[in-house]
Amino acid sequence: MELGKKIKQLRLRSGLTQEQLAAKVGIGAQSVSKWETAVAMPDISTLPLLAETFGVTIDELFDLSTEQRMNRIENRMDVEEELPPDVFREYEDFLKALLTEEQYKKRAQELIAYLYWHRMNSYAQKVRRYAKEAIRTAPNEKSCQWMLNMAEGHAVWDWNVSNHKQAIDFYSELVQKNPDQRLPYLYLLDNLLADHRADEAEQVLGRLCRLPDLKPVFEPSYRAHIALARFDAAAADAIIEQMLREAPEDSDCLFEGAQYYALKCDYDKAVDCYERAFACDTMRPRYQDALMGIADISEIRGDYARAADACRRIVALLKNEWGMTEDLALQQAEDRLRRMEELSRGK
Repeated sequence: MELGKKIKQLRLRSGLTQEQLAAKVGIGAQSVSKWETAVAMPDISTLPLLAETFGVTIDELFDLSTEQRMNRIENRMDVEEELPPDVFREYEDFLKALLTEEQYKKRAQELIAYLYWHRMNSYAQKVRRYAKEAIRTAPNEKSCQWMLNMAEGHAVWDWNVSNHKQAIDFYSELVQKNPDQRLPYLYLLDNLLADHRADEAEQVLGRLCRLPDLKPVFEPSYRAHIALARFDAAAADAIIEQMLREAPEDSDCLFEGAQYYALKCDYDKAVDCYERAFACDTMRPRYQDALMGIADISEIRGDYARAADACRRIVALLKNEWGMTEDLALQQAEDRLRRMEELSRGK
């Protein structure tokens, strides 16, 4: 339904004349008439007041379908760092109501998780700011350290806090119930290896390798990391080197090689593999991960000019291949580019 017709429908349902509606939103009655006859459209600043007057959401004002409303929620979270409290509650109520509808349940679950993660992440930004200020004021006190650790994912010395048992238990159960699904195996392997549980990882990899749709790169890559988890760097190096010799232009192999060398702080080899992985990637649009690896390594080494160059390439990638214009990912990439450019100029 067109917006003008929707406004007329809601006005009549509310028992309002054009003059009464105009008075409520602070405009002339002639403007309401123009809206309803599609001669003009309401100014965007008027929409919240119109929605409030009719007792509907802005989405309902536009008569969006359920799918369109869900897409709008996802798109807004993609481009805004923090949602206003009333918008958050509106989205929360709408999505929770969809959990009883089988056709929308899965998407609603995903978007509710995204909604809470979005709020958690926006609050984590505030935790980082104020916790760091408190720590700088009293660097020898622990009161805010644990909050900063959680907000930024810092390393924690205590094994009983830093181990990944809960994640391992969850993905172990998921693998048991879904033995033919590839992704749970990968998350299980990642968490086992983070805890150096190499024997268990080897067993899981054996089961993973029996799946028909597994990319060839996964077996040698995980075997190398299992060797590292056993502190056998020589064996791990040999596996990666053989993989790269056999597939010198395979972007997946090159990227996994880069990941391996970055983990070992062999930064020259890592950057070389990242560059080659990005150059060999024929998929469009390409992901930014390889360029992010180059930017991170360059920043770690204090090579801010190269970091800025990698950030510049990321911005171009997001704009030209992903078509981003206002997305939060693009804003963050541009912010980092400005910071690297300032550091490269010695500011």
